[in-house]
Parts: sequence; C-alpha cells; structure tokens
Amino acid sequence: MLKRLLMETDFEKLKSLVSKIEHLEVMEIPGLEERLDRLNVELNSAGFDRWGLHPETLRKFAPIMYVLYKKYFRVEATGLENIPEGRVLYIGNHGGQIPLDAMMAGLALLLESEPPRIARAMVERWVPTVPFVSSLFTRIGAMIGDPNNCRDLLLHDQSVMVFPEGVRGSGKLFKDRYQLQRFGTGFMRLALETNTPIIPVAVIGTEETYPSVMNLKRLAKLIGAPYFPVTPFFPLLGPLGLLPLPAKVTVRFGKPLYFEGKENESEDLIREKVQAVKDALQAEINVGLEIRGEKIFTGAAK
Repeated sequence: MLKRLLMETDFEKLKSLVSKIEHLEVMEIPGLEERLDRLNVELNSAGFDRWGLHPETLRKFAPIMYVLYKKYFRVEATGLENIPEGRVLYIGNHGGQIPLDAMMAGLALLLESEPPRIARAMVERWVPTVPFVSSLFTRIGAMIGDPNNCRDLLLHDQSVMVFPEGVRGSGKLFKDRYQLQRFGTGFMRLALETNTPIIPVAVIGTEETYPSVMNLKRLAKLIGAPYFPVTPFFPLLGPLGLLPLPAKVTVRFGKPLYFEGKENESEDLIREKVQAVKDALQAEINVGLEIRGEKIFTGAAK
C-alpha cells in the first residue's frame, strides 16, 4: 500500500493545490456568517465565550480551513442526520501525525450539519508548549484534554470531540493505520456523569496524509514532542516533505450510543462500555475503508 501511495502522489498537483493559498483573502464561504451567528455560544463584550472561543478568529481563518476542507482534501461527510439535539460526545479515530482529523470533522459539523455545530476538540497537553498554536487552537474552539474542561463544557450543553487513542493514535506508523490503539476511559465516566450520548466518528483519509515509517523517539524527547515522524518525503524533500498528501477525506458520523450507569463504576465495567464504543468506531472505519478501497486520492468512503 505504501508503494502504491508513493507512485500515485502527483507532486505537481500538490504544488498547484498549495498555490491556492495565495488567493485566500478573496474567497467567500457560502453562508458562513449566518452559520456562525446560529452557533450555540454566548459571547462577552470582547467577543469570546467562557472557554476562549472567538468567532472572529474563526472568520479570519475560515478561508484557509475552507481551502483545506473543500479543495485540498475534498471532504465528504455522511451520517450528519444521526446527531441528536443537545450536547454530544464525539469519539473519533486518531492518526496522521497532526490533528487534521479533528479539523476536518469539526468543519463538517460547522459547514454542513443542520443546525451548525461547534465541537470542542480536546487536544494533547503538549500543544500549549507550541508558540502561537495554543492560543489559535483555543480561539477556534479547542481545549486541553482535561476532565474538568470536558465536564464543564458538557454541563453547559456544549459538544466535545475526543480522540481516546491520544498520542498512541496520532503518532502511529503507516503500517498501523486505521487500527485503533488502546482507549483511555475518562470520556466514558464523563458521558455517564453528564448523561451525554456518544457519536462514533470515523475519519477516512487523514491517516494517509503523513505516512510515517519511523518514529525518532530520542529526537522527539530532545525537543519535547511526543513523537518525531519520518516519512518517505520528510526530511528527504525538505520543506516540501512537510506538506500533507492530498488524500480524499470522508467523515462518517455513526449512530448515537447511549449508556446507563454511574461515573464511579468499577474500572472493569467502564472498560466494557469503552470497548463497545471502540468496537462501534472500528466497525464504522471498516465499512468506510471497504467502500473506498485503494482509491486513496479519489475514493469517497460513503
């Protein structure tokens, strides 16, 4: 599969897609203003909500995200009709080295769901160590993956997106793509405590954008990162090798899962429920992969 991926990569097309960024300032996103106005957020006099979301920043960066969503990764979403009203806990698969999966799923909810939704993505704790990125992520709706943050959001009827694999998933090698790694259990205790339904979210395509073949763990530790991926293109091709491959992305929203019980149940009982979510997500991934086949750059997984 990796050999096929390398052979099908059209770098001239890749550079052409990237060149569109030069024209972002004149792009218009149909209905963006109206969708932002309809979001379930309360803003203070400075234009922020209580968790740091800043819709004006969303407006500013929307053209970049729109190019990535519509033109570069050509995202298609399916199953949006499965999402119930009110707060939701979205549980997704993680991969591809950088959080493109969270961005594409979040944009699907903002741009294509009805009503438009904001899903607060829980990011890794090392993200705040990256200058500029941490404040940007907060302004567009992401938060540190802390249980207190997640609980507060859910209790205020905000939806949250969690990737229970953590860095075990985002840093996985290409050979392990779409194979779910060990799940943390904290999200299930929060779902039970707040009586929140869970939606499995299978993101197909992002795990081919950075086909990591090796993790330089010592170098990662030296620079304070959770991993340092080596791909067939980076560091061999220099800055060009940092560009994600334009795999076609499909976001599949599964049917809601409802659980009964107490948040202080035994670890064994919690793990049984977590395994049910993991199985549902893996099944959604497998269906998407079967539909897409080997058409990584052209096939939709729906």
